[in-house]
Amino acid sequence: MKVWLAALCAAIATAVPRPAAAEQCGGDFETWRAAVASQASAEGVGAAGLDALSQARFDTRVLARDRAQGVFTQDFIQFSGRMVNDYRLQHGAARMKKYAGAFSLAQQTYGVPAPVITAFWALETDFGAVQGDFSTLDALATLAHDCRRPELFRPHLIALLKLIDRDVLPADVEGAWAGEIGQIQMLPGDYLEKGVDGDGDGRVDLRGSVADVIMTAARLIAALGWRANEPWMQEVRVPETMPWEETGRTNRLPLAQWASWGVTTRDGGTLGEGPDAGLVLPMGRKGPAFLVYANYDVYLEWNKSFVYTLTAAHLARRFAGDPPYRKGYPEPGLNPEEMRALQEKLVARGHDVGGVDGVLGVNTREAVRKEQARLGMAVDGWPTQALLAAL
Repeated sequence: MKVWLAALCAAIATAVPRPAAAEQCGGDFETWRAAVASQASAEGVGAAGLDALSQARFDTRVLARDRAQGVFTQDFIQFSGRMVNDYRLQHGAARMKKYAGAFSLAQQTYGVPAPVITAFWALETDFGAVQGDFSTLDALATLAHDCRRPELFRPHLIALLKLIDRDVLPADVEGAWAGEIGQIQMLPGDYLEKGVDGDGDGRVDLRGSVADVIMTAARLIAALGWRANEPWMQEVRVPETMPWEETGRTNRLPLAQWASWGVTTRDGGTLGEGPDAGLVLPMGRKGPAFLVYANYDVYLEWNKSFVYTLTAAHLARRFAGDPPYRKGYPEPGLNPEEMRALQEKLVARGHDVGGVDGVLGVNTREAVRKEQARLGMAVDGWPTQALLAAL
Protein backbone atom coordinates (compact mmCIF):
# COMPACT_ATOMS: atom_id res chain seq x y z
CA MET A 1 0.00 0.00 0.00
CA LYS A 2 1.43 3.36 -1.00
CA VAL A 3 2.25 6.03 1.60
CA TRP A 4 -0.42 8.36 0.17
CA LEU A 5 -3.02 5.63 0.45
CA ALA A 6 -2.02 4.60 3.98
CA ALA A 7 -2.28 8.18 5.21
CA LEU A 8 -5.60 8.60 3.51
CA CYS A 9 -7.06 5.45 5.07
CA ALA A 10 -5.98 6.66 8.51
CA ALA A 11 -7.72 9.96 7.91
CA ILE A 12 -10.86 8.20 6.71
CA ALA A 13 -11.09 6.16 9.88
CA THR A 14 -11.57 9.27 12.01
CA ALA A 15 -13.36 11.52 9.56
CA VAL A 16 -16.95 12.62 10.03
CA PRO A 17 -18.98 11.88 6.86
CA ARG A 18 -19.83 15.00 4.88
CA PRO A 19 -22.43 14.32 2.17
CA ALA A 20 -21.72 17.69 0.60
CA ALA A 21 -18.26 16.44 -0.35
CA ALA A 22 -19.88 14.30 -3.03
CA GLU A 23 -20.91 17.48 -4.82
CA GLN A 24 -17.49 19.12 -4.81
CA CYS A 25 -15.64 19.71 -8.07
CA GLY A 26 -12.74 21.77 -9.30
CA GLY A 27 -9.92 23.15 -7.19
CA ASP A 28 -6.71 21.34 -6.33
CA PHE A 29 -6.85 17.91 -7.95
CA GLU A 30 -5.10 16.04 -5.14
CA THR A 31 -7.37 17.57 -2.50
CA TRP A 32 -10.41 16.68 -4.60
CA ARG A 33 -9.10 13.15 -5.16
CA ALA A 34 -8.71 12.66 -1.40
CA ALA A 35 -12.37 13.61 -0.93
CA VAL A 36 -13.38 11.08 -3.59
CA ALA A 37 -11.32 8.42 -1.83
CA SER A 38 -13.12 9.18 1.43
CA GLN A 39 -16.47 8.76 -0.27
CA ALA A 40 -15.36 5.60 -2.04
CA SER A 41 -14.15 4.04 1.20
CA ALA A 42 -17.45 4.87 2.87
CA GLU A 43 -19.20 3.07 -0.01
CA GLY A 44 -17.17 -0.09 0.47
CA VAL A 45 -14.21 0.34 -1.90
CA GLY A 46 -11.19 -1.47 -0.50
CA ALA A 47 -7.45 -1.16 -0.81
CA ALA A 48 -7.15 -2.20 -4.47
CA GLY A 49 -9.69 0.37 -5.63
CA LEU A 50 -8.25 3.14 -3.47
CA ASP A 51 -4.74 2.34 -4.62
CA ALA A 52 -5.92 2.67 -8.22
CA LEU A 53 -7.49 6.04 -7.44
CA SER A 54 -4.18 7.27 -6.04
CA GLN A 55 -2.73 6.85 -9.53
CA ALA A 56 -5.49 8.76 -11.33
CA ARG A 57 -4.29 11.76 -13.30
CA PHE A 58 -6.01 14.79 -14.82
CA ASP A 59 -6.08 14.43 -18.62
CA THR A 60 -6.53 17.66 -20.57
CA ARG A 61 -7.20 15.65 -23.75
CA VAL A 62 -10.46 14.45 -22.21
CA LEU A 63 -11.71 17.99 -21.66
CA ALA A 64 -10.73 18.91 -25.21
CA ARG A 65 -12.88 16.04 -26.51
CA ASP A 66 -15.73 16.96 -24.19
CA ARG A 67 -15.80 20.53 -25.47
CA ALA A 68 -15.59 19.72 -29.18
CA GLN A 69 -17.99 17.02 -30.34
CA GLY A 70 -18.12 18.33 -33.89
CA VAL A 71 -19.43 15.11 -35.46
CA PHE A 72 -22.96 16.01 -34.38
CA THR A 73 -22.94 19.18 -36.47
CA GLN A 74 -23.50 16.92 -39.48
CA ASP A 75 -27.03 16.52 -40.78
CA PHE A 76 -28.81 13.16 -40.80
CA ILE A 77 -27.96 12.25 -44.39
CA GLN A 78 -24.28 13.09 -43.86
CA PHE A 79 -23.98 11.29 -40.54
CA SER A 80 -25.97 8.18 -41.44
CA GLY A 81 -24.18 7.99 -44.80
CA ARG A 82 -20.88 7.60 -42.94
CA MET A 83 -22.09 5.35 -40.15
CA VAL A 84 -24.34 2.92 -42.05
CA ASN A 85 -21.67 1.43 -44.30
CA ASP A 86 -21.04 -1.87 -46.06
CA TYR A 87 -18.57 -3.08 -43.44
CA ARG A 88 -21.08 -2.74 -40.63
CA LEU A 89 -23.95 -4.17 -42.63
CA GLN A 90 -21.96 -7.22 -43.73
CA HIS A 91 -20.27 -7.93 -40.41
CA GLY A 92 -23.45 -7.26 -38.44
CA ALA A 93 -25.40 -9.77 -40.52
CA ALA A 94 -22.62 -12.31 -40.08
CA ARG A 95 -22.57 -11.85 -36.31
CA MET A 96 -26.33 -12.17 -35.99
CA LYS A 97 -26.00 -15.52 -37.74
CA LYS A 98 -22.91 -16.68 -35.86
CA TYR A 99 -24.29 -15.82 -32.43
CA ALA A 100 -27.92 -16.64 -33.15
CA GLY A 101 -28.20 -18.67 -29.96
CA ALA A 102 -27.07 -15.81 -27.73
CA PHE A 103 -29.34 -13.35 -29.52
CA SER A 104 -32.29 -15.72 -29.18
CA LEU A 105 -31.71 -16.09 -25.44
CA ALA A 106 -31.37 -12.32 -25.09
CA GLN A 107 -34.71 -11.76 -26.81
CA GLN A 108 -36.42 -14.48 -24.78
CA THR A 109 -35.06 -13.03 -21.54
CA TYR A 110 -35.33 -9.28 -22.16
CA GLY A 111 -37.54 -8.86 -25.23
CA VAL A 112 -34.92 -7.01 -27.28
CA PRO A 113 -34.40 -8.29 -30.88
CA ALA A 114 -31.01 -9.00 -32.43
CA PRO A 115 -31.05 -6.12 -34.98
CA VAL A 116 -31.42 -3.53 -32.22
CA ILE A 117 -28.50 -4.90 -30.19
CA THR A 118 -26.36 -5.35 -33.30
CA ALA A 119 -26.87 -1.75 -34.43
CA PHE A 120 -25.55 -0.38 -31.13
CA TRP A 121 -22.70 -2.92 -31.18
CA ALA A 122 -21.74 -1.76 -34.67
CA LEU A 123 -21.92 1.97 -34.04
CA GLU A 124 -20.20 1.93 -30.67
CA THR A 125 -17.08 -0.12 -31.44
CA ASP A 126 -17.39 -1.90 -34.80
CA PHE A 127 -18.18 -5.11 -32.92
CA GLY A 128 -15.37 -4.67 -30.42
CA ALA A 129 -12.63 -3.67 -32.85
CA VAL A 130 -12.35 -0.06 -31.57
CA GLN A 131 -12.95 0.13 -27.83
CA GLY A 132 -10.89 3.25 -27.09
CA ASP A 133 -7.39 3.99 -25.86
CA PHE A 134 -8.02 6.45 -23.02
CA SER A 135 -7.29 5.47 -19.44
CA THR A 136 -10.80 5.01 -18.06
CA LEU A 137 -9.65 5.95 -14.59
CA ASP A 138 -8.06 9.20 -15.78
CA ALA A 139 -11.01 10.02 -18.02
CA LEU A 140 -13.60 9.64 -15.28
CA ALA A 141 -11.45 11.40 -12.70
CA THR A 142 -11.01 14.32 -15.10
CA LEU A 143 -14.70 14.59 -15.93
CA ALA A 144 -15.76 14.18 -12.31
CA HIS A 145 -13.29 16.88 -11.23
CA ASP A 146 -14.47 19.20 -13.99
CA CYS A 147 -17.45 21.29 -12.90
CA ARG A 148 -19.46 20.86 -16.09
CA ARG A 149 -21.14 17.54 -15.19
CA PRO A 150 -19.65 16.18 -11.94
CA GLU A 151 -23.01 14.82 -10.80
CA LEU A 152 -22.95 12.46 -13.79
CA PHE A 153 -19.36 11.29 -13.71
CA ARG A 154 -18.52 11.07 -10.00
CA PRO A 155 -20.85 8.10 -9.37
CA HIS A 156 -19.34 6.31 -12.37
CA LEU A 157 -15.85 6.95 -11.00
CA ILE A 158 -16.87 5.33 -7.71
CA ALA A 159 -18.41 2.43 -9.64
CA LEU A 160 -15.16 1.96 -11.57
CA LEU A 161 -13.23 1.77 -8.31
CA LYS A 162 -15.64 -0.96 -7.13
CA LEU A 163 -15.10 -2.91 -10.36
CA ILE A 164 -11.33 -2.62 -9.94
CA ASP A 165 -11.55 -3.55 -6.27
CA ARG A 166 -13.55 -6.70 -7.15
CA ASP A 167 -11.03 -7.65 -9.85
CA VAL A 168 -13.67 -7.34 -12.58
CA LEU A 169 -11.53 -4.77 -14.39
CA PRO A 170 -7.82 -3.96 -14.19
CA ALA A 171 -6.75 -0.57 -12.88
CA ASP A 172 -5.25 0.29 -16.27
CA VAL A 173 -8.43 -0.50 -18.24
CA GLU A 174 -8.83 1.62 -21.36
CA GLY A 175 -11.93 2.82 -23.16
CA ALA A 176 -13.55 5.90 -24.65
CA TRP A 177 -12.65 9.45 -23.64
CA ALA A 178 -15.93 9.81 -21.68
CA GLY A 179 -15.31 6.73 -19.54
CA GLU A 180 -17.28 4.10 -21.45
CA ILE A 181 -15.88 0.57 -21.45
CA GLY A 182 -16.15 -2.49 -23.63
CA GLN A 183 -17.75 -3.54 -26.89
CA ILE A 184 -21.00 -1.64 -26.27
CA GLN A 185 -19.30 1.23 -24.43
CA MET A 186 -21.01 1.11 -21.03
CA LEU A 187 -20.23 3.49 -18.21
CA PRO A 188 -18.99 1.74 -15.05
CA GLY A 189 -22.21 2.29 -13.10
CA ASP A 190 -24.18 0.45 -15.78
CA TYR A 191 -21.47 -2.20 -16.04
CA LEU A 192 -21.72 -2.78 -12.30
CA GLU A 193 -25.52 -2.84 -12.13
CA LYS A 194 -26.54 -4.32 -15.49
CA GLY A 195 -23.64 -6.59 -16.41
CA VAL A 196 -24.71 -10.17 -17.28
CA ASP A 197 -22.51 -13.28 -17.31
CA GLY A 198 -23.77 -14.58 -20.63
CA ASP A 199 -21.23 -17.38 -21.11
CA GLY A 200 -21.46 -18.76 -17.58
CA ASP A 201 -17.79 -18.43 -16.69
CA GLY A 202 -18.48 -16.56 -13.46
CA ARG A 203 -17.31 -13.17 -14.78
CA VAL A 204 -18.85 -10.29 -16.67
CA ASP A 205 -16.38 -9.47 -19.43
CA LEU A 206 -17.76 -6.74 -21.68
CA ARG A 207 -14.44 -6.35 -23.46
CA GLY A 208 -13.88 -9.94 -24.61
CA SER A 209 -16.97 -12.10 -24.20
CA VAL A 210 -19.54 -11.77 -26.99
CA ALA A 211 -22.19 -13.63 -24.98
CA ASP A 212 -21.71 -11.22 -22.06
CA VAL A 213 -21.92 -8.27 -24.45
CA ILE A 214 -25.15 -9.44 -26.10
CA MET A 215 -26.95 -10.30 -22.86
CA THR A 216 -25.80 -7.15 -21.09
CA ALA A 217 -26.83 -4.94 -23.99
CA ALA A 218 -30.27 -6.55 -24.00
CA ARG A 219 -30.66 -6.06 -20.27
CA LEU A 220 -29.62 -2.41 -20.48
CA ILE A 221 -31.94 -1.67 -23.41
CA ALA A 222 -34.81 -3.37 -21.59
CA ALA A 223 -34.08 -1.32 -18.48
CA LEU A 224 -34.28 1.85 -20.58
CA GLY A 225 -37.91 1.01 -21.34
CA TRP A 226 -37.94 -1.29 -24.38
CA ARG A 227 -41.36 -2.76 -25.19
CA ALA A 228 -41.11 -6.34 -26.41
CA ASN A 229 -42.72 -7.21 -29.75
CA GLU A 230 -43.30 -3.57 -30.68
CA PRO A 231 -41.71 -1.63 -33.58
CA TRP A 232 -39.26 1.23 -33.18
CA MET A 233 -39.22 2.96 -36.56
CA GLN A 234 -40.75 2.69 -40.03
CA GLU A 235 -39.78 4.62 -43.15
CA VAL A 236 -42.76 6.28 -44.84
CA ARG A 237 -43.63 8.59 -47.70
CA VAL A 238 -45.36 11.91 -47.02
CA PRO A 239 -47.65 13.90 -49.34
CA GLU A 240 -46.95 17.33 -50.79
CA THR A 241 -49.23 18.96 -48.24
CA MET A 242 -50.56 17.89 -44.86
CA PRO A 243 -50.91 19.40 -41.36
CA TRP A 244 -47.15 19.68 -40.80
CA GLU A 245 -47.73 21.09 -37.32
CA GLU A 246 -48.92 17.60 -36.31
CA THR A 247 -45.51 16.09 -37.05
CA GLY A 248 -42.81 15.50 -34.46
CA ARG A 249 -41.53 12.63 -32.36
CA THR A 250 -43.66 13.30 -29.30
CA ASN A 251 -46.98 13.87 -31.10
CA ARG A 252 -47.97 10.22 -31.39
CA LEU A 253 -51.16 9.59 -33.32
CA PRO A 254 -52.98 6.48 -34.62
CA LEU A 255 -51.64 5.13 -37.90
CA ALA A 256 -55.11 5.57 -39.36
CA GLN A 257 -54.81 9.31 -38.74
CA TRP A 258 -51.50 9.53 -40.57
CA ALA A 259 -52.97 7.49 -43.41
CA SER A 260 -55.92 9.87 -43.66
CA TRP A 261 -53.48 12.73 -44.28
CA GLY A 262 -51.78 10.83 -47.10
CA VAL A 263 -48.85 9.20 -45.31
CA THR A 264 -48.04 5.82 -46.87
CA THR A 265 -45.47 3.08 -46.54
CA ARG A 266 -42.10 3.61 -48.18
CA ASP A 267 -43.39 2.00 -51.38
CA GLY A 268 -46.73 3.81 -51.41
CA GLY A 269 -48.81 1.14 -49.70
CA THR A 270 -51.37 1.56 -46.95
CA LEU A 271 -50.11 1.76 -43.37
CA GLY A 272 -50.96 -1.38 -41.46
CA GLU A 273 -51.87 -2.00 -37.84
CA GLY A 274 -49.65 -0.86 -35.01
CA PRO A 275 -49.32 1.37 -31.97
CA ASP A 276 -49.48 5.15 -32.17
CA ALA A 277 -46.50 6.86 -33.79
CA GLY A 278 -44.95 10.27 -34.34
CA LEU A 279 -43.82 11.48 -37.75
CA VAL A 280 -40.17 12.54 -37.81
CA LEU A 281 -38.73 14.63 -40.66
CA PRO A 282 -35.00 14.90 -39.88
CA MET A 283 -34.34 17.20 -42.87
CA GLY A 284 -37.74 18.73 -43.36
CA ARG A 285 -40.83 17.72 -45.28
CA LYS A 286 -38.88 17.21 -48.53
CA GLY A 287 -36.31 14.82 -47.04
CA PRO A 288 -36.44 11.38 -45.43
CA ALA A 289 -39.54 10.58 -43.36
CA PHE A 290 -40.03 8.07 -40.55
CA LEU A 291 -42.79 7.04 -38.19
CA VAL A 292 -41.25 6.50 -34.76
CA TYR A 293 -42.88 4.51 -31.99
CA ALA A 294 -42.51 4.45 -28.21
CA ASN A 295 -39.45 2.19 -28.50
CA TYR A 296 -37.61 4.96 -30.34
CA ASP A 297 -37.44 6.87 -27.04
CA VAL A 298 -35.11 4.15 -25.78
CA TYR A 299 -32.56 5.23 -28.37
CA LEU A 300 -32.65 8.74 -26.92
CA GLU A 301 -32.02 7.27 -23.48
CA TRP A 302 -28.91 5.59 -24.90
CA ASN A 303 -27.65 8.75 -26.62
CA LYS A 304 -29.24 12.20 -26.60
CA SER A 305 -28.07 13.07 -30.12
CA PHE A 306 -30.95 13.13 -32.60
CA VAL A 307 -28.81 12.21 -35.61
CA TYR A 308 -27.11 9.37 -33.75
CA THR A 309 -30.34 7.85 -32.50
CA LEU A 310 -32.12 8.09 -35.83
CA THR A 311 -29.08 6.53 -37.49
CA ALA A 312 -28.98 3.72 -34.92
CA ALA A 313 -32.68 3.06 -35.37
CA HIS A 314 -32.33 3.01 -39.16
CA LEU A 315 -29.29 0.71 -38.97
CA ALA A 316 -31.34 -1.67 -36.83
CA ARG A 317 -34.05 -1.61 -39.51
CA ARG A 318 -31.39 -2.44 -42.13
CA PHE A 319 -30.31 -5.45 -40.06
CA ALA A 320 -34.00 -6.40 -39.90
CA GLY A 321 -34.16 -6.40 -43.71
CA ASP A 322 -35.13 -2.89 -44.77
CA PRO A 323 -33.52 -1.21 -47.81
CA PRO A 324 -31.68 2.14 -47.63
CA TYR A 325 -33.99 5.06 -46.86
CA ARG A 326 -35.12 7.46 -49.57
CA LYS A 327 -33.17 10.71 -49.27
CA GLY A 328 -35.70 12.86 -51.09
CA TYR A 329 -34.78 16.42 -52.03
CA PRO A 330 -34.41 18.39 -48.80
CA GLU A 331 -33.90 22.14 -48.84
CA PRO A 332 -30.33 23.22 -48.04
CA GLY A 333 -29.74 23.48 -44.31
CA LEU A 334 -27.48 25.74 -42.28
CA ASN A 335 -23.76 25.38 -41.70
CA PRO A 336 -22.52 25.37 -38.06
CA GLU A 337 -21.84 29.13 -38.05
CA GLU A 338 -25.31 29.87 -39.41
CA MET A 339 -26.82 27.41 -36.94
CA ARG A 340 -25.21 29.28 -34.05
CA ALA A 341 -26.57 32.53 -35.41
CA LEU A 342 -30.02 30.95 -35.58
CA GLN A 343 -29.73 29.64 -32.03
CA GLU A 344 -28.76 33.09 -30.78
CA LYS A 345 -31.89 34.51 -32.39
CA LEU A 346 -34.01 31.75 -30.90
CA VAL A 347 -32.56 32.38 -27.44
CA ALA A 348 -33.27 36.09 -27.86
CA ARG A 349 -36.91 35.16 -28.46
CA GLY A 350 -36.99 33.22 -25.21
CA HIS A 351 -36.42 29.66 -26.42
CA ASP A 352 -34.28 27.11 -24.61
CA VAL A 353 -32.09 25.55 -27.29
CA GLY A 354 -29.83 23.66 -24.90
CA GLY A 355 -26.84 25.91 -25.60
CA VAL A 356 -25.57 27.86 -28.60
CA ASP A 357 -23.35 25.15 -30.06
CA GLY A 358 -24.18 24.97 -33.77
CA VAL A 359 -25.84 21.56 -33.33
CA LEU A 360 -29.41 20.92 -34.42
CA GLY A 361 -30.51 19.04 -31.33
CA VAL A 362 -33.93 18.19 -29.96
CA ASN A 363 -34.37 21.54 -28.18
CA THR A 364 -33.35 23.58 -31.21
CA ARG A 365 -35.72 21.61 -33.44
CA GLU A 366 -38.61 22.29 -31.09
CA ALA A 367 -37.78 26.00 -31.01
CA VAL A 368 -37.61 26.02 -34.82
CA ARG A 369 -41.05 24.40 -35.00
CA LYS A 370 -42.53 27.07 -32.73
CA GLU A 371 -41.04 29.88 -34.80
CA GLN A 372 -42.16 28.27 -38.05
CA ALA A 373 -45.71 28.17 -36.68
CA ARG A 374 -45.52 31.79 -35.56
CA LEU A 375 -44.25 32.90 -38.96
CA GLY A 376 -46.79 30.88 -40.94
CA MET A 377 -44.19 28.50 -42.39
CA ALA A 378 -44.53 24.75 -42.82
CA VAL A 379 -43.82 23.34 -39.34
CA ASP A 380 -41.29 20.61 -40.10
CA GLY A 381 -38.46 21.47 -37.68
CA TRP A 382 -35.89 21.96 -40.45
CA PRO A 383 -34.06 25.32 -40.22
CA THR A 384 -33.36 26.98 -43.57
CA GLN A 385 -31.93 30.23 -44.83
CA ALA A 386 -35.49 31.51 -45.19
CA LEU A 387 -36.18 30.95 -41.48
CA LEU A 388 -32.87 32.51 -40.45
CA ALA A 389 -33.67 35.58 -42.54
CA ALA A 390 -37.23 35.80 -41.20
CA LEU A 391 -35.98 35.88 -37.63
